[in-house]
Amino acid sequence: MTCLNSSLAKQHTCFDVAIAGAGPAGTSAAIHLATAGARVLLVEQKKFPREKLCGEFISPECLDHFARLGVAQRMISSGGASLNRTVFYSRSGHCVGVPSEWFGSGKLALGLSRAEMDKNLLERAKEVGVVVIEGIPVSDVLMKRQAVQGLHLKVAGPAKDYHALVTIDATGRTRALARPLERERHSLPKKARLVAFKAHLENTRVTEGVCEIYFYSGGYGGLSSVEHGLSNLCFIASAEDVRRCESKPERVIQEIVSKNARAAFTLAGAQARSEWLAVSLERFGRAIPVPALGMLTVGDAAAFIDPFTGSGMLMALESGEVAARAIISHLDELRLDQCFEPVARDYRLQYAQRFNSRLRISAVLRRAAFLPRLAEAAIILTSASDRLRCKLARATRRGTKKIVEA
Repeated sequence: MTCLNSSLAKQHTCFDVAIAGAGPAGTSAAIHLATAGARVLLVEQKKFPREKLCGEFISPECLDHFARLGVAQRMISSGGASLNRTVFYSRSGHCVGVPSEWFGSGKLALGLSRAEMDKNLLERAKEVGVVVIEGIPVSDVLMKRQAVQGLHLKVAGPAKDYHALVTIDATGRTRALARPLERERHSLPKKARLVAFKAHLENTRVTEGVCEIYFYSGGYGGLSSVEHGLSNLCFIASAEDVRRCESKPERVIQEIVSKNARAAFTLAGAQARSEWLAVSLERFGRAIPVPALGMLTVGDAAAFIDPFTGSGMLMALESGEVAARAIISHLDELRLDQCFEPVARDYRLQYAQRFNSRLRISAVLRRAAFLPRLAEAAIILTSASDRLRCKLARATRRGTKKIVEA
């Protein structure tokens, strides 16, 4: 079923910016653009509210983004759990903690389901004038003179074209818009080596106020409280191990995840209270922020940072804002002559300054995360120094700057 927040999508087919994907990156970009006076179309293939595979850890810095987006109070009032600490557990039970306040602003982190968070953001987008279409996937992009100029949708009957000066791919790891364009340049997708699972559980033994991270052979997982007294479990395992466990998440937990002593304790007796979600993972790290003339990528479509850093949500919100600022700075020129290159130049520069360093640090830490003995050594080493732990934690956020309002 198609859901439009107004009749505008039926009446108008020309926008300044068209965005595919209404997760935190897409809605962040949409809200910032609309409040600056841009005409924005936001298309989401699912009907909200909907569940999403995610660690559901909202780091303290995200609250500053929520304030700029006008949704801070809604998020705080949504019943999520306050998280004051992240504790990393090696397979044998050694642990090391990172206080949430180290990430800045002296605030706590928040455990909140993606269904609730995304719903709040989408409602705000509608309030500021974003034209929203839910329940319809983007079937293709509009191409003219080798440039992306909007989206092609099949909306309740004949296919409909929505033209835009700039198109943003916010479709997450699938990169639904950018990937086909890259294939045309002979870029083939990598074979998935990992599988991620997620569900809400009851009767876990997770420590109150703590996000717990478990390392084990071939992967890692995270457990933390969310709303309604439930806990969110999100974990990664090797595709080989998942096949051996017949792709059954409960069996993967029992045979793989529970090799971690702390995970075995906290998950003993836990029961799923939501459907298990699963997705194959092809890669971590950076993709291409400007994959084609007329298109930008944000969030996981631009770079997928390792979940154990707890900074995925931050990068999503921040990249959406960075993309919006690059477009806003040149919106008048775009409207006059559709010159996209200044937008692409500014976005590439700002993206590199903000995210390249933290992605490199995460790549180094990833080696330890997937090797239990190395993870154990790292936990023992860092447990002896608050200064070292704080430095490593902040390195996964290095380059983060307060954005000056244009």
